[in-house]
Amino acid sequence: MNTIKVILVDDHQMVRLGLKSYLDMQSDVEVIAEADNGRIGVEKALELKPDVIIMDLVMPEMTGSEATLAILKEWPEAKILVLTSYLDNAKIYPVLEAGAKGYMLKTSSADEILNAIRKVAVGEVAIETEVDKKVQDINVNAPLHQQLTARERDILALLSKGYDNQRIADESFISLKTVKTHVSNILAKLDVSDRTQAVVYAFEHGLVEDDN
Repeated sequence: MNTIKVILVDDHQMVRLGLKSYLDMQSDVEVIAEADNGRIGVEKALELKPDVIIMDLVMPEMTGSEATLAILKEWPEAKILVLTSYLDNAKIYPVLEAGAKGYMLKTSSADEILNAIRKVAVGEVAIETEVDKKVQDINVNAPLHQQLTARERDILALLSKGYDNQRIADESFISLKTVKTHVSNILAKLDVSDRTQAVVYAFEHGLVEDDN
């Protein structure tokens, strides 16, 4: 069994202590580092490359949303699980749009949080039920492109320039495999069948500018 290496990023020491104590009892999870603010969380995440980063949202020096963006900009494959007390749209939508893989509440049971960690570690999405209802409400009647993450919007802009996958990888400093995954996600979210249709959608909805 592979051990899931975890970093805890939360400014509340008691939260970190309680969660670490519980996770240390699990045979498949290892807490390899902790951080009490977003800036240190970014540094440790990029240095240690854990399997899952558990991220609080409201912290000193750098918020969880800002830290999530900073980590994913340098390491797009990072798997971030938000663990917070906040259930308002202003907190939920930005961090999920940034690319967090999960969003759990601190009122969730320890077992629910553990299950979320295991899901995120293997690339699945883990969103607490109440949060999921909020997300669904946000997406009702919303334009398809609102589902795109910030990274996917960047990739779409490069697609609109006619770049192939290799050039997009070079321009974005990410792997070719990651580019292919982003392109597939873009097509699915925009409900189009190919890259050309995705670019047409982008121009029609003002997501990119026509240089001609």
